[in-house]
Amino acid sequence: MKIALVQMEIKERNCAGNTAHGLMLLEEAARQSDLVVLPEIWTTGYSLGHLKEEAVTLDSPLVETLCGIARKYNCSLLPGSLPIRKNGRIYNMIPAISKRGDLVYEYGKAHLFGMFDEEKFFAPGESFNAFDLDGVCYGATICYDLRFPEFYRYLALQGARLIVCPAEWPTRRGDGFDLLSRARAFENHVYVAAVNCVGSFKGDPFYGHSRIIDPMNHIVAEGGDKEEIIYADIDLDMVTKIRKNLNALTDVRFKIMKPGE
Repeated sequence: MKIALVQMEIKERNCAGNTAHGLMLLEEAARQSDLVVLPEIWTTGYSLGHLKEEAVTLDSPLVETLCGIARKYNCSLLPGSLPIRKNGRIYNMIPAISKRGDLVYEYGKAHLFGMFDEEKFFAPGESFNAFDLDGVCYGATICYDLRFPEFYRYLALQGARLIVCPAEWPTRRGDGFDLLSRARAFENHVYVAAVNCVGSFKGDPFYGHSRIIDPMNHIVAEGGDKEEIIYADIDLDMVTKIRKNLNALTDVRFKIMKPGE
């Protein structure tokens, strides 16, 4: 399985430009991949002041374009997250799009980042399950979710073999991105595709270093601190093989996970 991680530069207050540029990179990646993943809210970035005007719906022309790219290149898409308006609220949401161009699942960011007052702009997602996309069991998380190991454990216990994490992670906390992305893969015997952006927001640079990590904590491929598309070939059977030999998931004591019971 060939994965492409689109590590794009996201510019402030440039929704139209970001959208056009992201779609161009996505199409380039989809031509030669089985799955493409983009960063978090790559259309608007953290310029959230005009979010009410710039949020889109799941039947918007942008999502239709994404579905068309998936269909054209026979490529699964977890196209980063978008500000999605649904039922009168705005979510930081990943739409999962099949190779046939069908929307098969949607994940709204579960853990909103209090430091940036995300709860003032987004509603928290309420669907946390692993899902099937073109015959592969995936989990979806977004940026700050990486700090919550129980969420990754929950997805792994449901059978997820690859968990994606689109992000806008700053350079000043880059060591956390390195550590947490590898820990989430290693402790759950899963592949993790952590897809960051580059550029800056209010002078604070983004870290980049998007990577795909295998279930034994090895970095299969990693980007630098510039815009690029990172490609990686992975063997999802590795998840099954490792879990036959060393499977911490079978030793989980669920009572500990439910305090008070």
